[in-house]
Amino acid sequence: MSRIGIYFLLVFVMLMWGLNVVAIKILIEYFPPILMQSTRIFLGGLLLVLFFWWRKNLQKMTRKGWFITVLAGVLGVTGHHLFLAIGLLETTASNAGIILALSPLTTSILGILFLHDQLTKMRLLGICIGFGGVLFVVLTGSGQLGGISLGDFLIFMAMLTQAFSFILIKQNSQSVNPKLMTAIMLTAGSIVLFLFSFFIDTKGISSMAVTEIRVWVIFLLSGVVATGIGQLLYNIAIQNIGPGQTTIFNNLMPFFTLIGSVLFLKETILIEQIIGFLFIVAGVVLGTGYVDNYFVSKKREKVST
Repeated sequence: MSRIGIYFLLVFVMLMWGLNVVAIKILIEYFPPILMQSTRIFLGGLLLVLFFWWRKNLQKMTRKGWFITVLAGVLGVTGHHLFLAIGLLETTASNAGIILALSPLTTSILGILFLHDQLTKMRLLGICIGFGGVLFVVLTGSGQLGGISLGDFLIFMAMLTQAFSFILIKQNSQSVNPKLMTAIMLTAGSIVLFLFSFFIDTKGISSMAVTEIRVWVIFLLSGVVATGIGQLLYNIAIQNIGPGQTTIFNNLMPFFTLIGSVLFLKETILIEQIIGFLFIVAGVVLGTGYVDNYFVSKKREKVST
């Protein structure tokens, strides 16, 4: 696939993921949040496992590989979607989309702390700008300066657990196929999440008996298309253009969430959210090292010529 084709593919993935936040906000009005999340993600994970089995891409893993993969699943799937589902009960989809946009920046910080990635002045500036943008959004959620809501805090925890899982994925990707790792993470993480639902969603599986076809269509699109196919396409993009360029497209996700929250949830977008979103985008571009890498590549081109 051409580079332009990969770019269009990533825009499509970000559209799916951005609208998926809106879809989850709708689904938690009909289903128990944790049970719904576990079932939805299990469908996506099962789809990927069957796909790799069909393509004969399954491989044996060491005990260490299994341990890191399952741990990444507990953090990036169980923890992330547990906090996300409960958090969306207490905050807007638009706020959630903006806070989740911090994921690449937080992953970059964790890479500096645990993987000894280099901290440059440009990256430090980006980190400050990005987190400043989120603080601006959550502290002015009603148009006035106030406290951080429980929902916003839980969404932040959802983003943080996912960022930790990305570090584990990066460590494990040398010995395990990242695509297969993602499939196992989704499947294992959703099973653990299902166990949590017994303690949190006390109504049980019978509460999933919703008769509206529209709701089930959203459920299947969220689980199979956004989670399963979306993650597969995202990994294909990483394989073709690398994680650095791929991560930049994550900035589009909150944009599509904002648009979707207006169209489907009738939420009102505040000027504070737009300003905060722009700060986060600037912070991610600077803080993930994209600008540093760009200038380094330009210097190399000048030297070679």
